[in-house]
Amino acid sequence: MKNLQEIFNFEQFDNLEMVSKQVVEGFITGMHRSPYHGFSVEFAEHRLYNQGESTKHIDWKLFARSEKLFVKKYEEETNLRCMLVVDTSSSMLFPFDDTATVNKLAFSVYSAAALTHILRRQRDAVGLTLFSDHLEVMTDMKLSESHSKRIFTELNQCLHRTKSDFNKGTHLAETLHLIAEKIHKRSLVVLFTDMFTPNNEQLFPALEHLRYNKHEVILFHVTDKKLEQELAYPNRPLKFVDMETGQVMKLNPNDLRKDYAKSYQAFLTGLKLKCGQNNIDLAEADVNEDFQNVLVPFLVKRESLY
Repeated sequence: MKNLQEIFNFEQFDNLEMVSKQVVEGFITGMHRSPYHGFSVEFAEHRLYNQGESTKHIDWKLFARSEKLFVKKYEEETNLRCMLVVDTSSSMLFPFDDTATVNKLAFSVYSAAALTHILRRQRDAVGLTLFSDHLEVMTDMKLSESHSKRIFTELNQCLHRTKSDFNKGTHLAETLHLIAEKIHKRSLVVLFTDMFTPNNEQLFPALEHLRYNKHEVILFHVTDKKLEQELAYPNRPLKFVDMETGQVMKLNPNDLRKDYAKSYQAFLTGLKLKCGQNNIDLAEADVNEDFQNVLVPFLVKRESLY
């Protein structure tokens, strides 16, 4: 399967829905069995058959009794309610330069779009929350086609962020507390964030709040592993700019790579521990790797809920 970088020439289409379908169908083709298992339907009522339409749902037993053609109408039941939550703060625009194929926000947007396509195929209700230093978007969780069109539109707008969108902070904890209270009980919350937040101590109570309200949580920790974890920069003095605060530091990456690696590993270990204690699924999402690192954990989690 192609990774996101190999298929990222999407600006010519500007059609996120089409691209997400392409990504998902390519992924499913490589699997031995389809994750699109059945969804429940309930009979609602009969209506008269209209000439020219499909005969698939004609009630032939009723025809035998009445000699009139009636079609069975069904009400689809959603198997699951899922809220997709995407961090749109300025740090998610990293890396932001002419040589970057994809940044963290674009990776998250295409991941969320692909999951939206899967959820609709499985007749699951889906909603979208976008946040930075304030709540930008929060939709209901619905199944309708018009609702999914709105989600794709909101996501697509995120792909056109520019330098004018710098200096936006991250109010992650506040957003999660709001979601925990507002969405339907026992929903699945799928979060895409780089975890760059001013106070991680406030984050974990917010995640605990989601679990307390019986929500299932998948946390995708979105990073550019090569640059953010390994500091794979040239061996020379460089200027680093904090995209959320504008703070500037001049340093040589070689001088701190070893100590930085230890600090980052300690951060990851603590994050894994906290998520494990709260039964939160944590997945590393490297923007340079294959899309299946997002799709597989999601499908495994969804299947485990039944």
